Amino acid sequence: MLQNKSSLSAILCVIAASVLWGTTGTASAFIPDVSPLAVGAFSMGVGGVLLVLNAKNNLLSDRQKLLSKPSLLFIGSLCVAIYPLAFYSSMRLAGVAIGTVISIASAPFFTFIMERLISNKRVTSRWVVSFIFGVVGVILLTLGKTQYLDINAQANNRILGVLLGLVAGLTYATYSWTARQMIENGVNSKSAMASMFGLSAILLLPSLLLTGENLFLDAKHISVALYLAIAPMFFGYLLFGQALRVIEASKATLITLLEPIVATILAIIIIGETFSPIGWLGMSLMIICLLLQVIKTPKLTGYRGRRALYK
Repeated sequence: MLQNKSSLSAILCVIAASVLWGTTGTASAFIPDVSPLAVGAFSMGVGGVLLVLNAKNNLLSDRQKLLSKPSLLFIGSLCVAIYPLAFYSSMRLAGVAIGTVISIASAPFFTFIMERLISNKRVTSRWVVSFIFGVVGVILLTLGKTQYLDINAQANNRILGVLLGLVAGLTYATYSWTARQMIENGVNSKSAMASMFGLSAILLLPSLLLTGENLFLDAKHISVALYLAIAPMFFGYLLFGQALRVIEASKATLITLLEPIVATILAIIIIGETFSPIGWLGMSLMIICLLLQVIKTPKLTGYRGRRALYK
């Protein structure tokens, strides 16, 4: 019973993080004259600094465990730094629809591959079915919202954008899997996230010298930039790290498919974007994906229960 409560709390943490991450698109729309690379570098860089400050005592306690596996720390930090640059560049080159679909939908798949091949962990039939609903849902949702933006993407740019989208999905999956590995090795969840994001800030923040034009133009720009750093990045990844203490990275990244649903709803309500029926169908499929992860089927007793494929 206690384990079920912990799992539910972890799922709720991922849902809360996804809601916060879903606000980034609408928030950044208020500063369209700022490069998306600068938005990503500032929000994740400053968010990383805040995570370090919040976890300084945990980092001191866990420093030996973190340094005992330097490859994990290095790979995770590098992936955190690469992810926002690849994600925003993918959308710029391939179009919002293709960039979003490739980046977001590929992450759970890459996480599954790592957990299966590297960690040798079993993935349930429930996860596979949920993943199929989620991926199809993301595709339909994105097409229903922004399909017209892809027409103007040139062929060469689109190919490069797709590749960068795969890089974004892979790096997101990798630093999620890496954080989970650290936690399983006895590292506090705060230390795991803070160590990776803090080191990535060393790479991300200096890039603002090249991309940060207009980022601090006026009070509105500063407010949006600080919001993105504090709410989605700091609190979002604090919640995500808390969830990884209990649930596998493959499950956590699958639940974060909720993020584009939140982003779409906010874009419709606040920005006034239009949305086609195919998008609503995609949203319905993604809700089914989420429910499959949240709702537990009752355990069967006796012989049939022992033969169940998944819980």
